[in-house]
Amino acid sequence: MTNETRHVVVVGGGICGLAVAHRLSRSGTRVTLLEASDQLGGLGTFFPTGDRWVERFYHCVMPTDDALLSLLDELGLRDDVRWRSTSMGMVVDGTHYRFNSALDLLRFKPLRLRDRVRFGVVSVLLRRLGKGKDLDNLRTEDWLRKLYGDVIWTQLFAPMFGSKFGAAFGDVPALYLWQRLGRESNVATRGYPAGGYKSVIDALQGSIEGAGGVVRTSSPVVGLRSGPTRSSVTLAGGEVLEADQVVSTVPLPLLRGVADADLADRLPVLSLSYQGVVTALFFLRRPLSGNYWAPVLRSGTEFDGVIEMSALAGTEVYGGRHLVYVMRYTDRASELYGEEAEVIASRWTGELLELYRGVGVTAADVDEVRVFKAPFVEPVYPLGFRESRPGVEVGGTSVLLATTAHVYPDVTSWNSSVGLAESVAGKVLAAGVGVGVSA
Repeated sequence: MTNETRHVVVVGGGICGLAVAHRLSRSGTRVTLLEASDQLGGLGTFFPTGDRWVERFYHCVMPTDDALLSLLDELGLRDDVRWRSTSMGMVVDGTHYRFNSALDLLRFKPLRLRDRVRFGVVSVLLRRLGKGKDLDNLRTEDWLRKLYGDVIWTQLFAPMFGSKFGAAFGDVPALYLWQRLGRESNVATRGYPAGGYKSVIDALQGSIEGAGGVVRTSSPVVGLRSGPTRSSVTLAGGEVLEADQVVSTVPLPLLRGVADADLADRLPVLSLSYQGVVTALFFLRRPLSGNYWAPVLRSGTEFDGVIEMSALAGTEVYGGRHLVYVMRYTDRASELYGEEAEVIASRWTGELLELYRGVGVTAADVDEVRVFKAPFVEPVYPLGFRESRPGVEVGGTSVLLATTAHVYPDVTSWNSSVGLAESVAGKVLAAGVGVGVSA
């Protein structure tokens, strides 16, 4: 059977699913993409405010995002990325610091002078110090404590990693941090699509449909059965789609919930937990510090990071207002995650105003507040996950996996998702029905 006569169902309409469907449909494969919600984009979904569309969760493009930039080039959007130099701040014990240059570091009073010098020297050498080491089996805490010392770990890194990964923050493989350093820096050029991320989602949908593919939203999958050469996908309402192959991009816990008993037994069993996120968006009539990113440590706030998106995207895209994201990574079963959005918005508004009282921000400057949640955002990878990471093939079935569990050790991002999508789509195109797909 040729690629042209095969039918592939892609489950999940986030960036990875869209990129898979784009590549397959453009290569002549018959594709149906299914998204459970009423919107495509996954963590790239958006909402209307005024006559604009705004992302519910913040994103940026890095100059090193080769896979994403190549996709944008195909879609005719690469030249629409607006690049800006961005800066980092740090809020510690309620005091605001710039955190970009050697001079900023020397002025960083939360650390003693000798620790500031040590921090700067080690940070410059950190990528080099990680080369050739088995960082996948080395705890982040053990690596950073050894290099930076107990004081820097306790005062800075422990609260920062704790806010990202929860109670298991010290056990995350050091490889994750090392990979992240390869993508980001404190002072970095970052990009934002001129039409927002909705323009990317719309272009991908147009590409898929233009090549004869089908894109369906509000189509939750409630059942999945698969053998070596055929799969059947059951939708809410009872409709059944037959497919030669299925590519699932949804988190493994969700896939296990819709798989029949045989497929569920064949899915990889991972000791992998996930952090969700609660994010509040503030539309302000004035800027805060002007820094794109600022971790917030021990400063009386429930949120632990501030992203001034308008420092990157400008204010025109937000109707002349300044957009600020604040966030808290948290387990989806936590009390915070279960709270009503209005309650969180009220509490976090008060905290933000108090945090930036020194720059004159008042309640009158808050024009609009929105709160959004996502349950599966950041996998908490265990030690040695590079070796235990599952392959993309589910043995004995015609199901392939393309999830955040598969991007490791790359940082979870649109770029890594697109890279994974290209790899999985290539395997689909290279394999015939009944032919195994290698991991």
